[in-house]
Amino acid sequence: MSSFKACRDLYERIVAKGRSKRLALIAVYNKLLKQAFASAKSGLIYEDTYRSTLVKS
Repeated sequence: MSSFKACRDLYERIVAKGRSKRLALIAVYNKLLKQAFASAKSGLIYEDTYRSTLVKS
């Protein structure tokens, strides 16, 4: 799943719950900021297909 699709899905999921579009955009911004800072902190390149070993599927 591409980063763009993941952001769009998050946005649509929040709006579908009846939340405001502004709140949904803020949630998407926060998601992208967390990814950017995590990448900068770890020094690793962002991968769309990355799955944490801590999360059980």
